[in-house]
Amino acid sequence: MKRIGVLSAAALILPFAAAAAQQPAAGPITQSFGAFAGRYTGWLSAAFDSIPPGLYGYRPTPAQQTVGYIAQHLEDANYQLCARFGGMTAPATARDSLADTLKALWPKDTLVTRLKASFQFCQRAFETLDDAKLADQLPAGPPGSGRTVVRARYVLAFVTDLVDHWSQIANYMRLNGMVPPSALPRPSP
Repeated sequence: MKRIGVLSAAALILPFAAAAAQQPAAGPITQSFGAFAGRYTGWLSAAFDSIPPGLYGYRPTPAQQTVGYIAQHLEDANYQLCARFGGMTAPATARDSLADTLKALWPKDTLVTRLKASFQFCQRAFETLDDAKLADQLPAGPPGSGRTVVRARYVLAFVTDLVDHWSQIANYMRLNGMVPPSALPRPSP
């Protein structure tokens, strides 16, 4: 099980790392954001892979989100944020219009597949960035509001959302006697 988690993490981290290595013109700030995104998407992917399907309805208290809810929320947030900073259109199907509470009940395989697709979408969005673009003004707020923010704000929101939900899911794993992928021994070089 640990090996699957490590391999899953590597499968998601390597594209981010490869993209950063192929784009030296991206600049140190963009590369830094990409490295953090790669680390946390790898851990999240490995975590959701290793959590048994029976725990996707788990939440520590009634006020907290279930594992399944976190997975579908991350997918949605990834597409929204990465579409913004990457200047891309997020894919959408009729199923995307369902209520979040219904999507949270989808089977583990569906949730994990969709979450990983959103991570790949974000990796492609990172490939469009360089440091010079981080200061670009992008629309924010309701359409037609005239409000703008710098592109870096969406990049930072994406990375901090990953960190926030990583902390959440790692705690859920520990509460269920599982070791989060970030606490597993690193593979030997």
